[in-house]
Amino acid sequence: MKPRTRTPRHAAGADPDKRAAILKGAAEVFMTTGFDAASVNEICRAAGVSKSTLYVYFSDKEDLFAHLVEGERERLFAGLQQSLRGPGPLADRLTAFATTLAQIVCSDAVIKAQRTVIAMAERRPDLGASFYEGGAQRGQAVLLETLEREIAAGTLSIPDPGLAAYQLTELATAGLWRRRLFGKTPAPPAPEQIRATAESAVDLFLARYARARTGASVDGDTPVS
Repeated sequence: MKPRTRTPRHAAGADPDKRAAILKGAAEVFMTTGFDAASVNEICRAAGVSKSTLYVYFSDKEDLFAHLVEGERERLFAGLQQSLRGPGPLADRLTAFATTLAQIVCSDAVIKAQRTVIAMAERRPDLGASFYEGGAQRGQAVLLETLEREIAAGTLSIPDPGLAAYQLTELATAGLWRRRLFGKTPAPPAPEQIRATAESAVDLFLARYARARTGASVDGDTPVS
């Protein structure tokens, strides 16, 4: 007689399937009703768990939302990092980064999340700060790493790399992101608009910070004298 296989028991709050079900249920409810209108009872029904079980995994609705954002952010940042670390001339990699960044921050999902966080920041400044540190500040760090590497290689000459990273990210979404955030533009920008903005941003950035070297170029084509 074969020994009976036992289903592994998880400590309270440690079952990954249960946690995933709660997050999935929360995402469905938030997308359907919006954050403010969503109730914990609705989330529990969508996830198929009791309220007491939900509170073992998450402290409140805001905590649930923060973890949802964190999971999505991990997926998005993988693309940002790859755009900078891939092969090719610096100008192409910066343009790929600027394009990807604008696509992310102007997307429906990110705009909705940003509006929700802004609305929560007054009563939960800790969540606002955490959202910024995990998103905007982390994006700066990804870009800063590349800029510092290019400075060391002699490709760029930047007295304040941190400021330069902010400048490029602002240029990448110029005329796009704020219009989306405040509802002036109801739909994400067209791909060609995003690409044109990204290319212009990189042109301006390199015009200021590219180091002129005879026989070399940041775009790999035209020698700079």
